[in-house]
Amino acid sequence: MPETILTNHDLEKMVDTNNDWIISRTGIHERRILNDASLATSDLATMAVKRLLEDSKIDPDDIECVIVATATPDYIMVSTASIVCEKAGLKNAWGVDSNAACSGFLYALTLGASLIESNRYKNVIVIGADVNSSIVNYADRNTCILFGDGAGAVLLEQTENEVGLVDNVFRTDGVGKEHLIVTAGGSLNPSSAETLDQKLNYISQNGRIVFKAAIEGMTQTCTEIMDRNDLSTSDINWLIPHQANLRIIHAVGDKLGISQDKVKVNIQRYGNTTAATIPLCLWEFKEDFKENDNILLTAFGAGFSWGATYLIWGKLRS
Repeated sequence: MPETILTNHDLEKMVDTNNDWIISRTGIHERRILNDASLATSDLATMAVKRLLEDSKIDPDDIECVIVATATPDYIMVSTASIVCEKAGLKNAWGVDSNAACSGFLYALTLGASLIESNRYKNVIVIGADVNSSIVNYADRNTCILFGDGAGAVLLEQTENEVGLVDNVFRTDGVGKEHLIVTAGGSLNPSSAETLDQKLNYISQNGRIVFKAAIEGMTQTCTEIMDRNDLSTSDINWLIPHQANLRIIHAVGDKLGISQDKVKVNIQRYGNTTAATIPLCLWEFKEDFKENDNILLTAFGAGFSWGATYLIWGKLRS
């Protein structure tokens, strides 16, 4: 996480909002901001990878592939994954980016798992990383209160044990694109003086529509994955939802019948870090997870994109 903390009280000085309103509507107290113009998404991702390599005690030369889920790449043309491979010293790895916004990490996790399951690769790193402050308009009180910067990474390996990634249910529907989008900067609407003047290079969101769709989408895919894996509510040890809004998180848990003490939440400290929210939760709460715990991961993001992943926790690499 970046060191700079942007609190709700700081935002009170920037836009027409207040601490109590932000907390009541989002659950967010503060967020981290990459307050260094010389750093970018690849730097946060690289920091996460280096910590992961140190923690797992794996040789960097054994990493064969890096997948970076991000909606805020360093560059349009150069993949962030290629930069991470260079900065983290992963000399034998190839890298690729994946963009599904807030659902990006779950999608990338499945791509990485498929490479492992194919028996063509043994060690794959999957990263969720975003510097949302680079696309947030801090004069827009509807969006600037929500987003923060951060990165998280996981190492995927083969196992003979009945643990790890078991199943997923994903959905994508472009009908939602207009409700959560950065309009300019792509091939349809390249950046120009006009787009900058109209602030089209920043995130825009229809909060009410996204709010409703997120609850419905995450609840539906979690229910579907539980049904097809014969899991009841009592079988779920932990629910780790995308950290977009505390009211969404609570609503999904309530609709699934999962008590709030089984729902992992750190949005109050970090805000919505887009693709980074789920891996940050996995990292922050990993000491709470026991071997063979049933964990549901679920996310909803721009596109619309949404889904759920069923994970059986295994022992950490020794």
